[in-house]
Amino acid sequence: MIFHCRRGLAIYSCGVKTLLFLSVFCVVHSGAAAQKGFQPLFNGKDLTGWAGVGGDQSNWQVKDGLLSCTGKPGSHWIATEEEYSDFDLRLEYNIPKNGNSGVFIRAPKKGAAWVAGMEIQVLDDFGDKWKNLKPAQFTGSIYAIQPPGKRATKKAGEWQTMRIVCNGTKCDVWINGEHVVKGDLAKLAKTHAQPGLKRKKGFIGLQNHSSPVHYRNLRIKPLRQPLK
Repeated sequence: MIFHCRRGLAIYSCGVKTLLFLSVFCVVHSGAAAQKGFQPLFNGKDLTGWAGVGGDQSNWQVKDGLLSCTGKPGSHWIATEEEYSDFDLRLEYNIPKNGNSGVFIRAPKKGAAWVAGMEIQVLDDFGDKWKNLKPAQFTGSIYAIQPPGKRATKKAGEWQTMRIVCNGTKCDVWINGEHVVKGDLAKLAKTHAQPGLKRKKGFIGLQNHSSPVHYRNLRIKPLRQPLK
């Protein structure tokens, strides 16, 4: 678009409009670039793209843009329709006092997902109910395998971020921006008899652990080459 401004005031006005346009363009462009390659896993409206595993998925609901589990009997977990191998997964979660959930990765639909695949723990780390758990059972851990290197969780009821990167035999986890797990699956498989550590591909899943939990902004970026 070309603006023809003949008078000083018109030139000034056109200049301001152009600067505003460029500013907005830069912000939008940079935001899009930051999310380049990411695909939404949840549309914020319904359960399209997800399927219940081990029971009726009516215990999973969508309201106000949140994907929520009631904690009541029903599906043991919900799985993505598509399987993923190497990926960068990002999401936000909100768990109540003494709440418990988990994110399954590279999981099959048959067998215990946290064994046949892997589980990244989601927990109210400060809940009295869990004070006697082992280190590899707290938030961010590769459940029952590798504990988080630090405690980065917030108190129950607050929104928190999780990032999981699976790339070949590497599995890394961030909680609220803190890099808490640097997992070498090949090494872990030598000391832990868990078949999921050797699994190359599977479903992404959200666990019902008899506790309410809310998720939002779930998005994934399939990795086509080693992540630098």
